[in-house]
Amino acid sequence: MRILLIEDDRKLNHSLKYQLEKENFTVDVCFDGEEALFYINQNIHDCILLDRMIPAIDGTQLLTLMRGKNNSTPVILITALGTLQDKITGLDSGADDYLVKPFDFEELLARIRCVTRRSPLIHENDALPFGDLTLHVTDSRLSGPVSSCSLSKKENELFQSFFRNPGQILTREQLLAKVWGMDADIENGNLDNYIHFLRRRLQAVGSGVTLRTHRGIGYCICLPDAHASSRT
Repeated sequence: MRILLIEDDRKLNHSLKYQLEKENFTVDVCFDGEEALFYINQNIHDCILLDRMIPAIDGTQLLTLMRGKNNSTPVILITALGTLQDKITGLDSGADDYLVKPFDFEELLARIRCVTRRSPLIHENDALPFGDLTLHVTDSRLSGPVSSCSLSKKENELFQSFFRNPGQILTREQLLAKVWGMDADIENGNLDNYIHFLRRRLQAVGSGVTLRTHRGIGYCICLPDAHASSRT
C-alpha cells in the first residue's frame, strides 16, 4: 500500500515515514501544500495522511481541491487542532477521519486500516480476484486455472495496480509512480520488461486474461472477451 504523508514538521515527518515503512507501507513525503497538490494530482496513493496546518496551501484547502476533482483517496487529517468545531470543519471538507496530535502510532495504524477498508479502491481481503485469476497479495502469488506461481515484489505491485483498476488504461507514468515512486530514477524500458514478465506469468498459470498495450499511453488488464477485437 502506498501512503502520501503531508507534514511540515520534519522531525515528525521522518519519524512517521520510518515507522510506516517498518510496517511495509511505501511512503511518499512532502512538506507543503504546493508540493502535496502535485503528488495528489497523480492519484497513485491508497491513503493520505494530511497535516491541517501546512505552508502554501493548508490542509482543508487541499481537501476541497482534491474532492472537487473527484479524487476519492481516503484522507486522515492529522492535526493539533482538536476542538469539536475543528473536527467538524475538517470532516466537512472531505476528510475520512480526524486524528489529534499527539497520538499513539498504533492508533494511526488502526485508522489507516479502517479508512482503507471502506475505500472502493482497496480490498479488505488479501485475495484479489479478476477473471480466472486470484492474486494473493501477502504471499506474492498468482493463481490461475492450471497452476500458481510466485511473484517478485514489483510484479506483485504491478498486478495489484491492474487488479484494482480492471478495464482501465493505466498510463506509463501512473505505473512508474505507483510502483517505483515519484522520484525514482528508472528508464521506461524497465516497465516494458516487467509487462513482459507479467504476460509470462499469465501464460504460466493458464489464464485467459490479457494485458493490452495502448501504444503511447499505457496498459490495461482485460478479460478474454474484451480483448477479442484487439491485439496486445
